[in-house]
Amino acid sequence: MRMVVRNWVRRNEYRDSVMLMKASEDLRAVSGVMHAALMMGTQANKSVLEGLGLLDEQGRTARANDLLVAVQALDEDALGRAVDHVEAFLGGDRQGTTSTSFHLLDSAVQAVPDANLVLISVPGQFAAREARKALQHGLHVFLFSDDVPLQEEVSLKTTASQKGLLLMGPECGTAIINGVGLGFANAVRRGPIGIVAASGTGLQEVSVLIHRQGQGVSQAIGVGGRDLSDAVGGISTLQALEALDADVDTRVIVLLSKPPSKATMDRVLKRAASCSKPVVVCFLGQDVLGPSDGVRLAKTLEEAAGMAVSLANGQTYEPRLFGISREDVDELVAEELCGFAPQQKYIRGLFSGGTLCYESMLVLKDSVGDVYSNAPLDDGFALQDVETSRAHTLVDMGEKHFTQGRPHPMIDPTLRKLRILREARDPEVAVLLLDIVLGYGSHPDPAGALASSISEAKDQVSDWGGHLSVVASICGTAEDAQNLALQEDVLRQAGVLVMPSNAQASRLAGAIARCISVSEGCVG
Repeated sequence: MRMVVRNWVRRNEYRDSVMLMKASEDLRAVSGVMHAALMMGTQANKSVLEGLGLLDEQGRTARANDLLVAVQALDEDALGRAVDHVEAFLGGDRQGTTSTSFHLLDSAVQAVPDANLVLISVPGQFAAREARKALQHGLHVFLFSDDVPLQEEVSLKTTASQKGLLLMGPECGTAIINGVGLGFANAVRRGPIGIVAASGTGLQEVSVLIHRQGQGVSQAIGVGGRDLSDAVGGISTLQALEALDADVDTRVIVLLSKPPSKATMDRVLKRAASCSKPVVVCFLGQDVLGPSDGVRLAKTLEEAAGMAVSLANGQTYEPRLFGISREDVDELVAEELCGFAPQQKYIRGLFSGGTLCYESMLVLKDSVGDVYSNAPLDDGFALQDVETSRAHTLVDMGEKHFTQGRPHPMIDPTLRKLRILREARDPEVAVLLLDIVLGYGSHPDPAGALASSISEAKDQVSDWGGHLSVVASICGTAEDAQNLALQEDVLRQAGVLVMPSNAQASRLAGAIARCISVSEGCVG
């Protein structure tokens, strides 16, 4: 039966990525609709639709600010139902909504005069203007938007600091303020550990591991990925350290980031060392902090959480495997080794969390050496084409190439599902390494959404006589809406080796690949 493909373009209509994911899922459930996608009309998105056979001449005219709707259906009647559904959804005919909408920030402030914080998530070209308005109203700002010019960030943070306000962001993905999660955040208990992070998924991973060890978080303040650059100078980080040092509910402070610039790092460490409370610093990839008395150095996110918990409990930190024994790891490796074909040797990692991807590359460097990536540790290992892996490769699928005009992979797993199947078709691939991120804002069933593609990938490798190891960690808690235990069960039923942290998943993947290299493969 010949399918019908049709595109619709709505000019200059921006929609939030969460809304687009929900609309796409609902549209795929319409009778007779086989495939459907709602995306902004960026060139990258049109390329994806082209590759899936879902782009027609009308769709090719879409621009970056246009909303592009693509549908593949059994017949014209099904297309008609799809059109009606899209118009109803985008026209606001969504039953059960209880939110109140305002067209202007001023109107929202008047309606909620007691609010002291605003969350801004609008296209980058408008974000700075709205953030400046919020600061003028005396509001702290959680700036989720990306593509805010660097000079605007410096200007906004300088203004906020002068007013005694905190500007979190731009590109601030996560925070937990007074127990309330903002952006992507997990359900964790309140407690004595405060977190300052220039890293969204890094903040999530550490807060989750703190929670799982029986402790809790007082405040978790995201500052945006550029805050520790020399251009910004750590303005928000220094403010956050000041606030947590003065907070009576905070007894231990954790500071997280990818490697900062040298001058800003020295300035921030000097302030951290002067704090009246112990500070654990995890600047991933930074092995030495220099003269910073009173500051503890953690080399992984897992270690940072463990150190903070030990300090909060008044105990001496002892490095240990979290939640699994070394014997268990050795047994998992041994079980996986029988079944690989001789040519299988490489790890391919597909990550929704940029900091988790970065941490994994650091861990794997010790076991398999340098790893190619679209966000590499060393520029010499940058992928020439982010759509094409080579040797050991880890891909941050939260990077702009994959997210411009489409939902983040923590919200919509479609691109990651397709990439899983593509990587499995490479006969040299032995191990897939994945992160699953639960919490507010994330997909309601991320493990379930990936499970079918994982099973299909393992089957297609098995069909030609090979074996595919799939290793994953889940960043989440039992209190998250997605439920950690249920997500773990779904992955294990799909044949996934589930580890208790991203660092340990990376170590297991590296151990399997290293043993394959030593044994030169093992055909079961």
